[in-house]
Amino acid sequence: MKYPIIIALDPPNNTLKPLNWALKIIDETKDLVIGYKIGLPLVLELGRELSLVLEKTRDSELVIADLKLADIGDIMLTTIKKLAQIGFNTYIVHSFIGLRNGLDKISDYLKKTKGKLVTILSMSHPGSSEVIDKNYDLLLDITLKANAWGCVVGATKPELIMKTRRITREKNADLKIISPGIGVQGAKPGSAIKAGADYEIIGRLITRDPRPREKLLEIINLYQGV
Repeated sequence: MKYPIIIALDPPNNTLKPLNWALKIIDETKDLVIGYKIGLPLVLELGRELSLVLEKTRDSELVIADLKLADIGDIMLTTIKKLAQIGFNTYIVHSFIGLRNGLDKISDYLKKTKGKLVTILSMSHPGSSEVIDKNYDLLLDITLKANAWGCVVGATKPELIMKTRRITREKNADLKIISPGIGVQGAKPGSAIKAGADYEIIGRLITRDPRPREKLLEIINLYQGV
């Protein structure tokens, strides 16, 4: 059985063999989680060896490129096409770029290719409240108009998760909520799901543990009754 957990593969700074580190975590967890999120740190660490990691995640429902794209539509489209070629199927994009010649181009392309567009509504760190969170209503409206598959709302912002879920239900919109910030950033496993999220992103709580599978199983036990 797979659980609504996405593992963030962000390597520790002192990892001498990031490829072995990533492959070990995937091997020990892929039967239990819905997918993996790969950001710029691992991309830069691995270079061409990234293809070996993506091959391991090939059967996962979500293989997320977390590059937080924020550019004009044509540039992002070129980037996403290259990411798709190497094995990604889901892409995190900043919603503040707007719809016209921005998210609209990405959304149209991904609908045709069965890729998934995920926009950012609120990040999990405190600084998100300085600009991004203040524009939450506008960003959600843009996201819905773009027909995005999902959105990011930090697990540290349960009130925004609940608000997002309430609005999407009112609008009968099928928008998935993905919540990072579990563990090291302060949110408890299962808390975002309880608030209305569809998936929780968990990174260091699992990936910095010497026994990632055992740690993941401990976390899964916390989901009982959520």
